[in-house]
Amino acid sequence: MKMSRNFPLNGLRVFEAAARHLSFTKAGEELGLTQTAVSYQIKLLEETLGQSLFLRRPRQVTLTDAGRKLAPKVTEGFGTLTEAVGSLRQDANDTLTINAPMTITSQWLARRIGTFQMQHANLAVRLDTTQSIIDFSRVEADVAIRIGKGEWPGLTSHLLLRGAFTPMLSPKLAETIGGIEHPSDLLKLRIIDPGDPWWRMWFDAAGVPDADLKKHPRSQLGVQSYEANAAMAGQGVAILTPAYYAEEVAAGRLVQPFDLSCNDGNDCWVVYPEHRGRTPKIKAFLDWIMATASVDWPIPTP
Repeated sequence: MKMSRNFPLNGLRVFEAAARHLSFTKAGEELGLTQTAVSYQIKLLEETLGQSLFLRRPRQVTLTDAGRKLAPKVTEGFGTLTEAVGSLRQDANDTLTINAPMTITSQWLARRIGTFQMQHANLAVRLDTTQSIIDFSRVEADVAIRIGKGEWPGLTSHLLLRGAFTPMLSPKLAETIGGIEHPSDLLKLRIIDPGDPWWRMWFDAAGVPDADLKKHPRSQLGVQSYEANAAMAGQGVAILTPAYYAEEVAAGRLVQPFDLSCNDGNDCWVVYPEHRGRTPKIKAFLDWIMATASVDWPIPTP
């Protein structure tokens, strides 16, 4: 018999309980149904199969030959389904998938996520990196880190880091022109990605509105961490988010020549679907990342 979309699967569920208990009443108590509803579901199943499954006697029901043949197979089938769904739920509960941009992943999150894993040894952590904004309904992810205004329909957002950018370069490169004393001194060096709008915003704020960026060769490395690596190699001056490079500054690989940082209104947020906020693994990660970020990147009170 070919299974169709109209096959009464709910009737099979009711039949399995009634066959175990040999009682419509007890089956109804287990499933939260009335005895009448149980009887109706089984009758519907019998009509579909074209065979009686129970013999109805006063105060007692017994299985027919067809019912005795069907019962163990249905019990086995529901057992397999229960095991499969339970396995999926266990896998979902055991793995935390985090989607984040390349730079914050490589410069900050990957260096600290081990602490979270040690605190939650029952969770496996998977980091996925992308520069595009993911759709949670289409991409497998529990939480994401995003750059933006913090307003995404259907998502809960928590501010992680105020966005900021400022020029940074290798100390050795700065020495090649006798040091950086004035913002305009940066124009004596190669500018990494002079087409980045952050440069124009920063020079305007620094009092150099006529900075000639067009004379510098265009370059687009695409990812901020790549630009930082080029800067550390002495290949030019990059405009970076300084919070990501505290370790590089401390090690003398990068220097921030001016205190001036700018913000284009885009900050760093941790986000997840609104309906999943109480999921234990998401709550555990949120508690950890917000506490960790508050130490590394304290957000000033407005």
